[in-house]
Amino acid sequence: MEHNVSRAQLLSGDVKGEKQPFRPPWAVAEVDFVEVCNGCGDCVTACPDKLIIVGRGKLPRMDFSRGGCNFCEDCLSACKTGALVQDPESAEPPWKIKASIQPACLSLNAVICRSCGEVCDERAIRFKLELGGVAKPLLDTDLCTGCGACFTVCPIRVVTLCSINEPCVQAA
Repeated sequence: MEHNVSRAQLLSGDVKGEKQPFRPPWAVAEVDFVEVCNGCGDCVTACPDKLIIVGRGKLPRMDFSRGGCNFCEDCLSACKTGALVQDPESAEPPWKIKASIQPACLSLNAVICRSCGEVCDERAIRFKLELGGVAKPLLDTDLCTGCGACFTVCPIRVVTLCSINEPCVQAA
């Protein structure tokens, strides 16, 4: 199997290209992104919620600790290099990020918390009531847009975000 690996990934020891920062919505593949993006910061400035920050190599990355992305397309409009591209003919989502709820979730451990479900506009996170127990979170990954709103509000950071191509780990 052939892996497309960027120079930054190779130098950091990621020879399979599995560890990728979360780029802004509509980012081209990572190996192409690092070649095309010039680090101008236009997408960073354009983001009304300040979710896009300057990362390693002056390249933009998402910071979901600041909130969830509403896919307003301001970053897309600001990008002049071709690093963020939307195909109007495609029904593809702006990225392949999904949420995951880890076993340490308060609700899975008999503590009442529904923060993630309350902020999920897509209703991808719902809570199943159980007789004599605390409601358990149910995550429908087909409905999840990967916006990050659930990550932001989780009081103990057990909601994680991951690319559908890599194992789900704690996101920043």
